[in-house]
Amino acid sequence: MTVKVEPKPHYHGHRQRLRERLLDSGADALQDYELLEVLLFAAIPRRDVKPLAKQLLGEFKNLWALINAAPERLMGFGLSEAAVTTIRVTGAIALRAQKKEIIGGALLNNWQRMVDYCRMAMAHETVEQFRLLFLDRKNHLIGEEVHQRGTIDHTPVYPREVVRRALEIGAGAIVLAHNHPSGDPTPSKDDIAMTRAIIEACRPLGILVHDHIIISKGETVSFKNKGLL
Repeated sequence: MTVKVEPKPHYHGHRQRLRERLLDSGADALQDYELLEVLLFAAIPRRDVKPLAKQLLGEFKNLWALINAAPERLMGFGLSEAAVTTIRVTGAIALRAQKKEIIGGALLNNWQRMVDYCRMAMAHETVEQFRLLFLDRKNHLIGEEVHQRGTIDHTPVYPREVVRRALEIGAGAIVLAHNHPSGDPTPSKDDIAMTRAIIEACRPLGILVHDHIIISKGETVSFKNKGLL
């Protein structure tokens, strides 16, 4: 009896070639959709994922926006829970690694890296998020956390709670950061008033407010650079 051997799908060889290019030449040798293909290989083992990778990038425009997309939006493209989890955890690992890079470093030497981290963390959030970055007396970053989450255009922030948290951490200075999901990073009157209230609450305790950064998808605004501190 002759046993018929089914030919391997055409994408098997393609997958191996992409893996080899990545390992031999590094990530720069692959286009964005090819990197996404490699990411999807493990979660979708029996399907040609190139068309899907191109479709996803066509929708979300760039890898970081895709990685931070809401799970339900990703599932709308037919992605399984396993595939969505793979995509989301990749973003979480990248953000965690970036955070580890800036913690412990001097603010002067890490300012742009810190701003880049805030942009990575908040630019694609669909609701407002208020973060605190804590520094010691020598202006070394010693911690960072989400202090409050709000709605699409408002986050309730209480100066006494900011001060209390800074004291708990042992911070000598802080940097404030929040996002504007609307896409316009222009400080509102409420943003300015809230920042000044935090500065006044921190001053008697010798805690400095170095800056307040507003993040949008396309731009970052510094209160210090705008002369608002």
